[in-house]
Amino acid sequence: MKALFKYADNRDPDSLANVLRRRRFRLFESLCAAAPRPLRILDVGGVEHFWRFMGYADRADVEIVLLNVKPLQPRAANISAVVGDAREMASLADREFPIAFSNSVIEHVGGLEQQARMASEIRRVASRYFVQTPNRFFPLETHFLVPGFQFLPLAVRVALVQRFALGYHEALPDREEAIRAVTEIRLLTRAELSSLFPGAEIHRERVAGLTKSFLAVGGLR
Repeated sequence: MKALFKYADNRDPDSLANVLRRRRFRLFESLCAAAPRPLRILDVGGVEHFWRFMGYADRADVEIVLLNVKPLQPRAANISAVVGDAREMASLADREFPIAFSNSVIEHVGGLEQQARMASEIRRVASRYFVQTPNRFFPLETHFLVPGFQFLPLAVRVALVQRFALGYHEALPDREEAIRAVTEIRLLTRAELSSLFPGAEIHRERVAGLTKSFLAVGGLR
C-alpha cells in the first residue's frame, strides 16, 4: 500500500510535504522579520536538515538550538544541539530564547496531559513561539497516509501497520512495535491546540480548501 502522490518524499523539493513546509516557513519568516538580530531560535524536536532546506544553515544572523531526546551532531556553524525532553526542559531557563519553533512534534509526546506539559514548557522558555501540528480531522492521516486512518479501531490500525509500509513507516510485523507506532501519535483538534496555547493566534494551513494543519503563534506580532 503506497501513497498515490508525492506527499512524504523529503528528498523531493516538489513533494506536497515540502511545498507546505516552505509555505509555512514563509509565514514564520514574516512574523520574525522585525525581531532583533542575531536571532536565537529553539527548535523543539527539530533536525538540522530542515534548517538547511530552508536556507538557514551557516547564517551569521541566526543561532539555532535543536532540542531532542537523543544527541545530534549538527555540522552547520550556527546550529547546535542539546539533549532534553520537550515536556520538561529543566536545563533551560525561563525566557531563555526569544523564539521557540516546533514542527509536527507535539502530536508525538503522549496524551493530552503530556501535550499540555510540552506546551507549558514552550511558553516558559520562550517569549514567542510558532508551533505546527496536523489537524485531527483532515481526511488523510499525515503520518501513515491512509484516509481516515486515525478513526479506525485500534486493532485495524495495528493490523495495517503490521502488514503494509504506510507513509513514513516501514511495515512492522511485530505486534508490540506496531501498537507503539500507532498509539504514539495523538492528533489534535483546533480547540485542543487553542487550550494548550491560551491567547495564541491559531492559523489554518489549507490544502484543497481543507484544513490540513494548525499553527499556534504566540507573541510574533
